[in-house]
Amino acid sequence: MSTRAPAPRWGALVVLVPGLVVVAAATAVAFAVAPLVPGLNASTVAVVLGALAVNLGLHRAPLHAGTRFASRRLLRVAVVLLGLQLALPQLVDLGLGGLAVVVVTVAVTFTGTRLLGRLLGVSGPRSLLIATGFSICGASAVAAMEEVAEGDEDDTAVAIALVTLCGSVAIFLLPLLRGPLGLDPVAFGSWVGASVHDVGQTVATADRVPGALTAAVVVKLSRVVMLAPLVALVAVAQRRRRSRSASTTGRRPPLLPLFVAGFLAAIALSSTGLLPSPVLAGAKTVQEVLLAAALVGLGTGIHLPSLVRTGGRALVLGLVSWVLVGGVAYVGVLLLGL
Repeated sequence: MSTRAPAPRWGALVVLVPGLVVVAAATAVAFAVAPLVPGLNASTVAVVLGALAVNLGLHRAPLHAGTRFASRRLLRVAVVLLGLQLALPQLVDLGLGGLAVVVVTVAVTFTGTRLLGRLLGVSGPRSLLIATGFSICGASAVAAMEEVAEGDEDDTAVAIALVTLCGSVAIFLLPLLRGPLGLDPVAFGSWVGASVHDVGQTVATADRVPGALTAAVVVKLSRVVMLAPLVALVAVAQRRRRSRSASTTGRRPPLLPLFVAGFLAAIALSSTGLLPSPVLAGAKTVQEVLLAAALVGLGTGIHLPSLVRTGGRALVLGLVSWVLVGGVAYVGVLLLGL
């Protein structure tokens, strides 16, 4: 009687190598190019590089497995590590007024975007991902909601493209509006933290106005804490809707994706104060690198001809959502004098 050894899994790993090598190279380029342009961050460059690759015909079949792995697995690890940048005492420092601005801004932006998506005829999964990205924290939020939304790769790519576009424009536009809107540096920082999507974009925007960065980061990270509760609430709503429908076939969305639970665990660990500053700084660097690498992979899903055919209504939805989050955050900052 002969025994067969387990089939080696090296083949599954080897197929990832070409794409991951390209992702690593593009990530290195993104971090090298970003400092050369004021206000530009590596995440934005990474998305652009991925989009250029697919639209110039450079994203060939041997690369697909690796870029897909980066866009899914690496992005989820980045979301978990993002939790180490958060700590519950930050909510205390924000105060009830600041917390109210964060909660209301997230709730109004998310709900308003979803309703407008229905009016515009944007598909449910796509409008859900856009609403999540604009109301919380850009690409990381889209990744957290992706499994619950049950959309396709085009839905994710469109949502990522929109939050990247609007967040990148915000870096240059919002500082120009500070004077006309009558915001002092601290109030401007609070407005930026409550309205700009990605954490890196928030830092880049606030850093252009001296004295605004601290308020922006505190408000923004407090807004990111809303990610896990929002995903859980949407998952519960999806399950209830399915249970009421005539058809009960199909996999029910998870109440909380495993990596979002990891995000919460990372927040809890960070809140203990047990991790030394060098460890947190190193984790932040790793998170930024993994996020940029994942965005290279996601960028390869932004095929411009497809976006032109299918993304027109989504573009309108994203632009209105951007105005909505900025307007609600601005009113909140003014009313509460943050």
